[in-house]
Amino acid sequence: MYEIQPTKEFLVGIDSDGCAFDTMELKHKECFIPNTIKYYNLQAISKYAREAAEFVNLYSKSRGINRFPALVESLEWLQKRPEVAARGITVEIPQALIDWIEQETKLGNPALEAKVAESGCPDLKHALDWSTTVNDTVAEMVHGVSPFPLVRESLNKLSEQCDMLVVSATPNEALKAEWGEHGIDEHITEICGQESGNKKETLSNAVKYGENKVLMIGDAPGDFKAAVANDCLFYPINPGAEEASWERFYNESIDKFLSGEFAGDYQQALLDEFDSYLPVNPPWPVNG
Repeated sequence: MYEIQPTKEFLVGIDSDGCAFDTMELKHKECFIPNTIKYYNLQAISKYAREAAEFVNLYSKSRGINRFPALVESLEWLQKRPEVAARGITVEIPQALIDWIEQETKLGNPALEAKVAESGCPDLKHALDWSTTVNDTVAEMVHGVSPFPLVRESLNKLSEQCDMLVVSATPNEALKAEWGEHGIDEHITEICGQESGNKKETLSNAVKYGENKVLMIGDAPGDFKAAVANDCLFYPINPGAEEASWERFYNESIDKFLSGEFAGDYQQALLDEFDSYLPVNPPWPVNG
């Protein structure tokens, strides 16, 4: 976990994919999903595999979770899909991967590499190969994607009174490349990706600031849960309405946060709206 030493009165954490950058659709549809179909032999049910992965990673309350739990959840939805069973396809979920996810907090390639070296487990080696190939595909594919409108301006507005952390489940290398490419890292204290620990751990830095002095900006329920776990305020970037969310943040919410008017009824109205954007269950029938 990255330990921040406060230099300003306030702390702001900012998620990256789908929150600061419009990269979620590109990364998942063009990088993650094709490799998931390839590595987990889902060619015969590729349509359903794509739908499951898009639901988990983009269009449900699981949006934004770490890639390894997301992989398992996508495979679980496929196991419950009647059309998959009708085709006689058995979807396997490696127990070793489930066990590793439950035991490890830094769910990234370095931790998985260490576990593979220790255990020699072929299923974990396969998951590592998948993840490494995903990273390679992202490096080749994802560039030139600018931040959402008013992200840069919002960071500039916050910078005088706020320390700022990127709080993300994306690998650090990709984060540094994306934030550096567009020059919006100048006010960022530290970029904390998956190798730095999970979002809850990164936001534990909030204890060094006063009550209602820490705000997490995110586009997924997991971001909100990490904020709640550390008694942080939360500003949602609504999926599919990102531009409007950043416009409201820049024009209204920053001032409310810095003036101590964010907590309470104002935040609750934002949370109620955010909750309506993402479902728990998929739009297709499931078995069991």
